[in-house]
Amino acid sequence: MSVVTSGRYTFPSYNLVFFIFLQLGLHSVEGVWPLPQSITSSPERYPLNPQAFYFTYGSQSAAQEGCSVLDEAFKRYFSLIFPDYSSGYGFLRFSVDKPFTVQVSVGRDDCDSYPDQDSSEQYTLSVSAGQASLKAETVWGALRGLETFSQLVYQEDFGSYYVNKTEIKDFPRFQFRGILLDTSRHYLPVQAILKTLDAMAFSKFNVFHWHIVDDPSFPYQSRTFPDLSAKGAFHPMTHIYTQSDVGRVISFARMRGIRVLPEFDSPGHTQSWGKGQSDLLTPCYSGSSPSGTFGPVNPILPSTYKFMATLFKEVSSVFPDSYIHLGGDEVNFSCWKSNPDVRAFMLKMGFGADFTKLEAYYMENIVNITVALNRTSIVWQDVFDYHERIPKDTVLHIWKGLPASYAAELSAITKAGYRVLLAAPWYINHISYGQDWRNYYTVQPLNFSGTEEQKKLVIGGEVCMWGEYVDATNLTPRLWPRASAAAERLWSDEKQTSDVDKAFPRLQDFRCELLRRGIQAEPLFVGHCKHEYQGV
Repeated sequence: MSVVTSGRYTFPSYNLVFFIFLQLGLHSVEGVWPLPQSITSSPERYPLNPQAFYFTYGSQSAAQEGCSVLDEAFKRYFSLIFPDYSSGYGFLRFSVDKPFTVQVSVGRDDCDSYPDQDSSEQYTLSVSAGQASLKAETVWGALRGLETFSQLVYQEDFGSYYVNKTEIKDFPRFQFRGILLDTSRHYLPVQAILKTLDAMAFSKFNVFHWHIVDDPSFPYQSRTFPDLSAKGAFHPMTHIYTQSDVGRVISFARMRGIRVLPEFDSPGHTQSWGKGQSDLLTPCYSGSSPSGTFGPVNPILPSTYKFMATLFKEVSSVFPDSYIHLGGDEVNFSCWKSNPDVRAFMLKMGFGADFTKLEAYYMENIVNITVALNRTSIVWQDVFDYHERIPKDTVLHIWKGLPASYAAELSAITKAGYRVLLAAPWYINHISYGQDWRNYYTVQPLNFSGTEEQKKLVIGGEVCMWGEYVDATNLTPRLWPRASAAAERLWSDEKQTSDVDKAFPRLQDFRCELLRRGIQAEPLFVGHCKHEYQGV
């Protein structure tokens, strides 16, 4: 009995022709995560031989050989497309010698630049006999198209590789699709960060939000203030990120079309800062005498703003992105209230006993520092909630509440004319038994009361992995494939991806692909992968 093979599935040839056509035609759709905006696939398929497979630049492409981003991507994706061939398992049996060429053309030579908030990621991909044509406006769009092509290729049981005839037009629904890693509560080795960046590219995330410092530790090694990490890190030699480490992360991310957004959160979440910078934090009082403990950054001293201006000048020279995250969340006012100098300053400034006005005073000064550095500030929603006067180009970051609560916040912030990022529904450091990815998948970021103009102010969303219970041992399986559910919500058309049950087998398939690429993505439910994770 003859059989017809499609990817991982084999059907007897006497089955209904229509059924075979449907299954073959759908293989490509099932194989791409996040789902492209428009994809047409046919049962016609073409064998691929790694010994006769080439990436080339189109003759009209603005980028040509020597483009660092694409040259490196071609090598990387060859290994991803042909994992058996490149991992030294020996030569598989290939029944064809016909060459197959992936021709890449981009409209702009931005090979030496960094991706930014305005970078186009749209691309078109046409797969036909002997060739695939990938066209994009930028190299960043070409990277997204290469990822898509790599997911279209499949291997049948006897080892041969195939790709189906396919037409794709694709672009992201939201411009900002981020992942936050917290490297203060637990130190994450550089290798764990790089592995996360690789996995982010597989799901088309494009912003790494590096929450690099916080209360527990200050691992960023500053050129200007070396004592911050020497005294504030868990260990001054082993648990730090040197300037070289930071540069390596930024470069690795750039090669994958990923921006690196640093966060130096203040005035709260700064206990570790005080160890290496005297007089920065507010001394707390017990009655009329200092208690020996310290609270948030001291907002009343000129030296505070001089220090911050110098630190952020350094940060803006190290991190090339035009955005800097300034934090501004969860400020505990009790220490400020206890300090007589702070209270006297409050009276002098006419703040009365309203400490939100003092926080506003502080944050307005910090935002002005970043404005002077030609940087756009991102701040947590608390800054808006406290009615602080901040520039209109500031981006507000929503982290609090259930859907009704964050929908109201989306409505209020956009009504005030500010751009906004949504993180509240994607705090995936929270874990529960069962398939919680379904909750992340069914989020509707624009389901709030507001005009079309307001909806345009939602620039994207972010998956947050806070580090109280996460380090390099469990980061990857806790993050993947759960974060990929949010990735599809932020990239794909909402109407085409509204059915969580239809998404399930596709995400299962993608999770197996992650395993084969060396990403320890946890299972979604009972089942197996053809290529199980083989260990470190």
